[in-house]
Amino acid sequence: MAANVEKQQGHRPGVYKQKNKVHKHGKHRTKGEIERENKGRVSVLTLTKKQRKEQKKMDRRNKANQLRRNKKDMVLTEKRRLGSRDGPPHLVAVVSLHARVDASPFTKLLRGEGVGGIVHQERCVSGISDSFGLILPRFKQRFIFLNQNTADIHSLLDVAKIADSLVFVLDITEGWDSYGDYCLSCLFAQGLPSHALVCQGVSDLPVKKRVEARRALSKITDVRFPDARLFPLDSEQDATLLVRHLASQRQRKLGFRSRRSHLLAQHVTFTPNSPGEGTGGGASGLGTLCVSGYIRGRPLKVDRLVHISGHGDFQLSQIDAPSDPLPLNITTARPAKTGRGGDVDMLDGGEVEALVRMLMKADPSSRESLQAEAEVDPMDGEQTWPTESELLEAEEARKTKRVMKVPKGTSDYQAAWIVDEDQDEIGEMSDESSDDDDDDDMMDEAMDGEDEDNKSQEEEEEEEEEEVCSTERTGTDQRYDEHMDEAAEEEGLKRYREARANEMFPDEVDTPLDVAARIRFQRYRGLKSFRSSPWDPMENLPLNYSRIFQFQSFERTRRRILAEAAAEEEGAMVGWYVTLHIIDVPLSVMESVQSGRPLMLVSLLPHEQKMSVMHLLVRRYSSNTEPIKSKEELVFHCGFRRFRASPIFSQHTSADKHKMERFLRPDAPTVVSVYAPITFPPAGALLFKQRDDGVQDLVATGSVLSCDPQRVALKRIVLSGHPYKINRRSAVVRYMFFNRDDIMWFKPVELRTKWGRRGHIKEALGTHGHMKCVFDNQLRSQDTVLMNLYKRVYPRWTYDPYVPLSLPWVKRESTLDLDDLDME
Repeated sequence: MAANVEKQQGHRPGVYKQKNKVHKHGKHRTKGEIERENKGRVSVLTLTKKQRKEQKKMDRRNKANQLRRNKKDMVLTEKRRLGSRDGPPHLVAVVSLHARVDASPFTKLLRGEGVGGIVHQERCVSGISDSFGLILPRFKQRFIFLNQNTADIHSLLDVAKIADSLVFVLDITEGWDSYGDYCLSCLFAQGLPSHALVCQGVSDLPVKKRVEARRALSKITDVRFPDARLFPLDSEQDATLLVRHLASQRQRKLGFRSRRSHLLAQHVTFTPNSPGEGTGGGASGLGTLCVSGYIRGRPLKVDRLVHISGHGDFQLSQIDAPSDPLPLNITTARPAKTGRGGDVDMLDGGEVEALVRMLMKADPSSRESLQAEAEVDPMDGEQTWPTESELLEAEEARKTKRVMKVPKGTSDYQAAWIVDEDQDEIGEMSDESSDDDDDDDMMDEAMDGEDEDNKSQEEEEEEEEEEVCSTERTGTDQRYDEHMDEAAEEEGLKRYREARANEMFPDEVDTPLDVAARIRFQRYRGLKSFRSSPWDPMENLPLNYSRIFQFQSFERTRRRILAEAAAEEEGAMVGWYVTLHIIDVPLSVMESVQSGRPLMLVSLLPHEQKMSVMHLLVRRYSSNTEPIKSKEELVFHCGFRRFRASPIFSQHTSADKHKMERFLRPDAPTVVSVYAPITFPPAGALLFKQRDDGVQDLVATGSVLSCDPQRVALKRIVLSGHPYKINRRSAVVRYMFFNRDDIMWFKPVELRTKWGRRGHIKEALGTHGHMKCVFDNQLRSQDTVLMNLYKRVYPRWTYDPYVPLSLPWVKRESTLDLDDLDME
């Protein structure tokens, strides 16, 4: 019977059988762990996948082709505009970066017939002898080449601000020297336009060494120019390739010049206002300066102010349209040995340039004003008639008239000037409060000077007791000492010691023994928290703040003005050759052109002639090691402007209060605040320090940050004391103050220690400055008790638009070692 039972069939899984995921041992994470790691973040792919619209393959391809075509058309339009009939000639500045390299052979090759160009004007740029205009018919381009000397760093920077391309001439073995590297640092910090690298002398080398020399030079240039192409320049064929590259390369746009119209003077004449003035009239004589050149950047309006680099702001009277000296139409081009555009003439009042058509004339009612400072009424805050309360106080004071003992024979008028000890102390406090912020610094220097005098007297007394021994010096030592400036060496040593003392003991000052601390530091106050404690930015403003202008919202104004400038299509258009009539220009501008320096003009945006408090964000230049103190006079290159001013340094933070820096820090970005004309960013900033020998060193580079007179910069001083007797929660502190009244005056200020303890003054002990202080924990014997005091500081009003010429820079090695300085 068992044999008749059918055998049961086993289940065979099909294609739809469930397959579970294999467990990955050692890599499994729970959902809680994944959520804790993500911290609520959601993958970007899951968001964009839902919002992305599915497109067909042909639609995506057409969209990509359309974007590519639009970008190509923009680039071609820009290239056709530059150097064409509608645009200005391509301005090329030739800069030699090595003392052994001369750029004259390069410009001589460009004038050759092998290049295929027509040299239409010699001395095309006013003030620069080695400059010429070049027309290339087959490229449909026209160029202006100028050989810029690097000896004057300010002229080099001014030319680089408006040049379309820079050609750097390098040495075949070294590339550039130390001064050439310094010039490159300045140019990179300011903003480098399109550039090309050339070298001469490759054909003079043996054939086997040419490839090796170019490879070694390329390795040197990769440090500064990683993507630049190196062109040999020994024949006219090489010059043709370079010109083709300059005509076709993509132009770099610099923000500070693309938003403003600018012009390089090619023809300059000066007409004195009075007939008696001329070249001998002195620098004070005023006249009308006629400057001819090509408009670049943006259209130029006749009602706008123009800034002449290094000389100031001026007004335009009219704009004329003379004939173009570099016409691209070859049939009308006439090569000339000497062109009208290169001459510098001194005209009388009756002489006028012929064949000139006036384009536009300025309207005096709509022309912008040259007012740079706000009008100050010294009687604006004065009270003309006393109030009733003041009359009552005066009556009470008359009734309670105090009787004073005066010497016999003293009249009532003389007795009014005699004060007792109480009034003397009150008068000192009022006089101290009315002084400027610099009095504290002057007092610190005076106190340091007294200590040095005492030390020098002690040393002299010790030297008198000792025997005087003299040693003979060799002739080499005598010659070396003759060229040394001992005063400069002592000043440099003093600065190094101050900088190192500030680094080791930041902001710590000694309490004076002869002056009460409540009088010496009466302008300072304590803060519970530097971050959150309030500070009114409109409190106790200096008198200079009544002379400046302020925006309700600087950022909103900047966006509006730049948008209006970008959409502006009125005035003299870009590429036109025009003559600008600038009125009330001093004769010194003409003398500067006659001395061989180029002349640059830039049209100012609205409000850019007005004074305010400008803030620049800079970093210390790596090659500069000398300490730069706050409120020290520096030379600024800010956009198209250059000027001298005394700034203050402060930290770059996002808080509403910023700590002042006594020295320019080398390891962090620093905000430089200075009284200067308004400049809308973006704009580069370079800071130079002038030595006693006339050389100006680059000390910092950066850009314009903002214009905000209400930015609060606080100077901090730290008073230090030492624990004398330490208890569990309290301690007796001495050497912070030296009388009982000072302790009671600063009693509300919170104390802290270098080891992180916090406390406050409980009471004064005795009359010699000992005080009992309570802390949040027990002090250690090696700890130091500190008190932070703050006051607001402002820059000095030393703005001067006239910057002296800088001599060629020579690299100096510092002979002072900070570790060897004696801080005692």
